Amino acid sequence: MRTLSDFNTELKLKGFNVFQIEEDGNATRVYSRKEFYKICLTTGKSKIHYADRTFDAEGTVLFFGNPHIPYSWETLSTSYVGYTCLFSEDFLDPHNRSDSLQKSPLFKLDGTPILNITEEQREFLNGIFQKMIEEQKSDYPFKDDLIRNYINLILHEALKLQPSENFNAQKNATRRLASVFMELLERQFPIESPDRPLQLRSAKDYAKQLSVHVNYLNRAVKEVTGKSTTGHISDRITLEAKSILQHTDWNISEVAYALGFEYPTYFNNFFKKHTGATPTSLRA
Repeated sequence: MRTLSDFNTELKLKGFNVFQIEEDGNATRVYSRKEFYKICLTTGKSKIHYADRTFDAEGTVLFFGNPHIPYSWETLSTSYVGYTCLFSEDFLDPHNRSDSLQKSPLFKLDGTPILNITEEQREFLNGIFQKMIEEQKSDYPFKDDLIRNYINLILHEALKLQPSENFNAQKNATRRLASVFMELLERQFPIESPDRPLQLRSAKDYAKQLSVHVNYLNRAVKEVTGKSTTGHISDRITLEAKSILQHTDWNISEVAYALGFEYPTYFNNFFKKHTGATPTSLRA
């Protein structure tokens, strides 16, 4: 039996994984990689929380998960079947020839991540997922290209469908954006290894991930929380720095790099500015 560690290692190496959901209520498989997009074709009853929207799903739905937008899934029925596909943006477009998936209406913040699927559509999509599973196990030398074509076929089929109307009414746009930013910020932590450093360090980084202008993000966060976007980011990095310094044996250079600082001196200055102490003094 494969362990979660084996699953994560395989996913990281290939940049892709597809599997069938067992009929035991386990609608989603837990995985720790943060850079993977998800497509789920599921039949059953569930409640899906995406950003600050909630979708009550019954029957068959096609779900598109963006790793930069918080979402969770509550399975409500005892029988739950379907397929899940995980892939990185680099896997889908290794030559960076197309626009970012962040701009797709299926994956962007204000997009349509959940679609109701008819029985005819379910049978067609089932066939595509089954073909991906078969190719994943094959020795065909160009199977990655074939799997990419299957993923793009699912994306195009989804774009032809009408958006679901079952989302709860959207909340105030400003509060919604601020809420998603705060959840996205928290999702960047904890830092698990110096080899996987923090990727989103500035307000511009978060604005890009959320496909909004940085000024709009700053205004929304300030209006709702009373604190600037940069202030929230700095506070969370400081908190993580304290945790790493107290609970790991990483040297200061490793801590600095893990938190996205180019040089240890930059980290030292940042830490002293926000705590009044040096990183080494925390370990004394």
